[in-house]
Amino acid sequence: MHKIIILPILLCFAAPCYAQSAAGTIVDQSSHLPLGGVTVEAGEARQTVTTRDDGRFAFKHLPAGVQKITFHMAGYRTRTLPVAEVAGMADTVFLSSQATQLADVLVSANRINPYKTISENDIRMRSISNAQEVLRMVPGLFIGQHQGGGKAEQIFLRGFDNDHGTDINMSVDGMPINMVSHAHGQGYADSHFIIPETIEHTTYEKGMYNPEKGDLAVTGFVNFHTANAIPQSLVRAEAGQYNTYRVLGMVDLLGEKTKEKGQSWYAASEYRYSNSYFDNPQHFKRFNFFTKYYGRLNARNYLSATASTMYSQWKASGQIPESAVAEGIIGFYGAIDPNEGGVTARTSLNATLTTSLSDNDLLKNQLYYSHYTFDLHSNFTFFLEDTVHGDEIRQRESRDLMGYNGSYAHESHLGNSHLRSELGINLRWDGTLGSALTHTVNKFTEIRPVKLGNISELGAGAYVSETLSLTNRLTINAGLRYDHFNYRYDNKLATDSTLQGVGRYKANNQVVSPKIKVSYQLSDKAQLYWFAGRGFHSNDARAVVAANGLPTLPTAIGSDIGTVLKPTKNLLLHAAVWYSRLQQEYVYGGDGGTVEFSGPTRRLGMDFSARYQPLRALYLDVDVNYAHGRATKDPKGANYIPLAPVWSSTGGIVYNKGTGLNGSLRYRWLGDRPANENYSLKAAGYFVNDLVVNYTKRRYEVGVTVNNLFNVKWKETQFETETRLQHQQPVDGIAFTAGTKFFATAHITYFFH
Repeated sequence: MHKIIILPILLCFAAPCYAQSAAGTIVDQSSHLPLGGVTVEAGEARQTVTTRDDGRFAFKHLPAGVQKITFHMAGYRTRTLPVAEVAGMADTVFLSSQATQLADVLVSANRINPYKTISENDIRMRSISNAQEVLRMVPGLFIGQHQGGGKAEQIFLRGFDNDHGTDINMSVDGMPINMVSHAHGQGYADSHFIIPETIEHTTYEKGMYNPEKGDLAVTGFVNFHTANAIPQSLVRAEAGQYNTYRVLGMVDLLGEKTKEKGQSWYAASEYRYSNSYFDNPQHFKRFNFFTKYYGRLNARNYLSATASTMYSQWKASGQIPESAVAEGIIGFYGAIDPNEGGVTARTSLNATLTTSLSDNDLLKNQLYYSHYTFDLHSNFTFFLEDTVHGDEIRQRESRDLMGYNGSYAHESHLGNSHLRSELGINLRWDGTLGSALTHTVNKFTEIRPVKLGNISELGAGAYVSETLSLTNRLTINAGLRYDHFNYRYDNKLATDSTLQGVGRYKANNQVVSPKIKVSYQLSDKAQLYWFAGRGFHSNDARAVVAANGLPTLPTAIGSDIGTVLKPTKNLLLHAAVWYSRLQQEYVYGGDGGTVEFSGPTRRLGMDFSARYQPLRALYLDVDVNYAHGRATKDPKGANYIPLAPVWSSTGGIVYNKGTGLNGSLRYRWLGDRPANENYSLKAAGYFVNDLVVNYTKRRYEVGVTVNNLFNVKWKETQFETETRLQHQQPVDGIAFTAGTKFFATAHITYFFH
């Protein structure tokens, strides 16, 4: 490892023999804020670099024959300048926004993230109506809601049932969304505190190959980036079926004059209410507030600071047995226990200082804090265990989450090879009070406590990442990550079945995760890549301290081989085959308070994406995904992975002229999949369409959104569950939550400065 760290230092002394240089800072012409992620191409040499978060780029040693520099970024007009002019522009290059065009997309081996070109275009072309729609931006990612909107979604990706976030790492502006050692499930990721209109773009990768990402990043990671500035203020009102209402306001707090100084500050707030489409009204309500300051403190420092708060309350229809619907006991949209539902809240502070050092180095320091509360009432089995009072449970916790992310990046050259070295540190502490699982009746009347205690969990990670562009066509990224976890559980319950009495229990574990990425550019129309690496997900602290020294930090091994193609200027293709293997693990079951064993698994799959823009205003997209997964230690025929997705696809047509009539028609299809290990029960697939139609002018917009356009009956989430209705015999079968009916909402938006 010492050799890896010393390598970039040694390369700094290499003596290059190139004749000229070009450097600068790229900023948005409207907001005057720096643009990160811009691809900068050195004309005839076909060399490319990507701007950092502070908008800086540099070519220190260009061949003498290079005469022009070109700037590419989705949603911005491509700009080409002479090298001499770039060198003499007082370090500033302005880019003006325009309608996103696939013709501007550049295929480059310098882009070590092959999903970047797709993600940039998708979020700018497709309308976003809620935070769930942003999650669906990840090709192949499916979500399912089984409490009607208040609870975190169940997430499916790459043949994994990620539950609520066990094997996918999620963050917003670098602040974690996932909650480790959560009262309901490991990695619980409730993103409903994000106002969707504040999201400017997403960064995501599939697989376990990014050294910056540690815990939970097995199927991939998603980082939401909120806008540093808003183009204009707005007020929006929505109303729809099932007593659904939403109001939204976004206000620029500084105005136009401060933009030239590189300052931005805005606030956004929303309130939503809905009874939803279930027979049992949900009385769902959510309030969100968010504010962000982004500004240049001086020539070298930029500060980003956000604050947010969310409160949500709802009743739920929960999961109902297929057998009860078949017998006519309840309807397809009915409920067994009307007491299901919950209350949750999250208040967060997040600040990042980005500092440009000499020699084109970049230092980032981030601090974040969240206070979070959660109180959930569920009933999955009804009267199976307690035939008198029922099986209702209550899960609750109060949590403080705080952490630090720091990174130092250095760029240097060895001849015509460009090297980017990065060192990073991640620290995170979670402390929960009164984390509890209780058997209840009528929501708050306690019958029997199952779990009660306080959790303290500290995670510390460090990584080194080296990205070397050996030639204009070949880029290699090698990374090494180390993570260490300390767990403490203060058990308050003498009757806890997994521990030996009241007291303090401690444990720790650690893991080393190597990663490698190789990207090769065949031509300006084709890029090939190969990724390999190790990832992991941590287990709940209550499972770790109860495991008595057994391995509780299971690793995952994976590899991808893929290509990015642009055969014509308006067609972009992405295809990959992938493989992953997981070790055995011990899992804490939040709904039962038990520690369960799960054996090793292996998955093999294929991803395909296509984006086509035949006209400037017309955008077509399709994603098709396949995954074959099996438990490796179980006999054939009894080795299916329950609820693991097999075939899935999403796609749509978007018509967007900017003003006037715009709209989109989309579909999502999830194929049938096994609901248990021997596939004797099937989780039925579905095909659902959504429609958006808007009429947009400079000062206002009116529109209609329709979910489930053709009003099909579909099951959004499904589980094999043994249930018993009151005064009946137990039934082992599918329990499900019904997907939305035809659901139309209308909105009107007023824009102002």
